[in-house]
Amino acid sequence: MGTDIAADFGALGEEFTRNPYPVYAALRARGPVHRVRVPEGARAWLVVGHEACRAALTEPSLSKSWRDASPSLPLARLSAGENLLSSNPPDHTRLRKLVAGEFTPRRVEALAPRVRALTGELLDAMLARPDGTADLVEAFAFPLAMGVICELLGVPSLDRAAFREWAEQALSSPDQATRTAATAAMTRYLAGMVDEMRERPGADLMSALIRATDEDGGRLSPDELIGMAWLLLVTGFETTVQLIATGVLALLRHPGQLAALRADPSLVDNAVEEMLRYEGPVETTTYRFTTGPVEIAGTTIPGGGELVLVALADADRDPARFPDPDRFDIRRPAGGHIAFGHGIHYCLGAPLARLQARTAVTALLARCPALFLDADPSDLVWRTGLLIRGPRKLPVRWRA
Repeated sequence: MGTDIAADFGALGEEFTRNPYPVYAALRARGPVHRVRVPEGARAWLVVGHEACRAALTEPSLSKSWRDASPSLPLARLSAGENLLSSNPPDHTRLRKLVAGEFTPRRVEALAPRVRALTGELLDAMLARPDGTADLVEAFAFPLAMGVICELLGVPSLDRAAFREWAEQALSSPDQATRTAATAAMTRYLAGMVDEMRERPGADLMSALIRATDEDGGRLSPDELIGMAWLLLVTGFETTVQLIATGVLALLRHPGQLAALRADPSLVDNAVEEMLRYEGPVETTTYRFTTGPVEIAGTTIPGGGELVLVALADADRDPARFPDPDRFDIRRPAGGHIAFGHGIHYCLGAPLARLQARTAVTALLARCPALFLDADPSDLVWRTGLLIRGPRKLPVRWRA
């Protein structure tokens, strides 16, 4: 393949941010692995196509630890503290075991009544607006996702406005200095939060993590507690906000599918899976680094801490796996998408995200029998960067 840059994502502009799928498809037509430049300026290897992406997600020679990153990469780490997304086995195995018990399907379903109640409260407030319009992200998706994760963790006093700004800058800003400053501010904030909760533990998840021990008596270190708080708060609300926003947007842009879901609300579980496949909230994975030469679909990527990105967005639009992949179809057979990842790093919070998405969509459609997009789709401003995908705002209007 050589070292020529196949795509400079920082130079592709707003059209790519709004609709990256044709660019990924064109790369996929040429092969599964490409040398690219990310918006932050670093060179990376991009994996596209469903089969190649699944293989990359389980490749043991691709490390999640920043300790394995090449010193020459002009990048700073995306997260605060050590967490599941920045560790490899055996550390990853230990960390996941310590927290997995809090995210079982039974534990998540126990949250359903509170998710429904919070959803209802937010819709009451939104639908009371006299002009019959709102930004669905600001009025509904963000406060729902943030409210649920804050209650779960036990941090009702979180400065949500500041935290939201830090999270968006850390995950989406193309400016490295901005990302670094936001991550540092968030780390300081989380360290104080963890210290406070250690002094006043409760029945919440964060207190449980502070108390948690493994079979060998090991506990989460202070750095790991900060990392877990970052992981759960940031990924726990950012991705769910965008899942709800992009899912509702897909329905509003496909009136036939919206009508089908209104006519048969039992389709909601399948509809959420199609939302995840069609426009999942994670465009490419968090960073992986080569610990040695690794072959993916016939291409050898050099060792030495090379940066590797896996394009989940393209994997789930691959016609080799999903017939007519650019068609949004809530009756499409569910399953097979990798919007939540694959392998040992499969998203621990997937059941909670699904619960919130189906609760939000069901209640929204029931309460708003006439819901419309209140903007031209081409005027929507999308999140920048290659990690989180979704509109910054989603203007909607409704009739009683």
